[in-house]
Amino acid sequence: MNVKRKGSAGERELAEILRREGIRAYRNDQIFKGGKGNPDVFAEIASLRLHVEVKRQEKLNVPAAVNQAVDDAENGCIPIVAHRRNREKWLVTMPLCEFIRIMKDGGLIDNEP
Repeated sequence: MNVKRKGSAGERELAEILRREGIRAYRNDQIFKGGKGNPDVFAEIASLRLHVEVKRQEKLNVPAAVNQAVDDAENGCIPIVAHRRNREKWLVTMPLCEFIRIMKDGGLIDNEP
């Protein structure tokens, strides 16, 4: 499968999985535009907006992918990288501060130490 088709298929697959789980998600229609504010998949959980970079690669440079998501996410969006190798499960990688933000906003941890 060529790289563009594999990437597009991964974006569609991930968006569908998120929707099945009750998360409002859609694949970005501005294909190949890239850059700030143009995630591969946009998702919302309650009041949280997610900027999702999708990577279907056997050898992923995770720090570079996270940096891309962080650099491209608009203010207020949580940058995440959803990635998987062939025949493996999806993984999500994100900055720790954003994970904590999700936990606090979801009421899963106290805002006070």
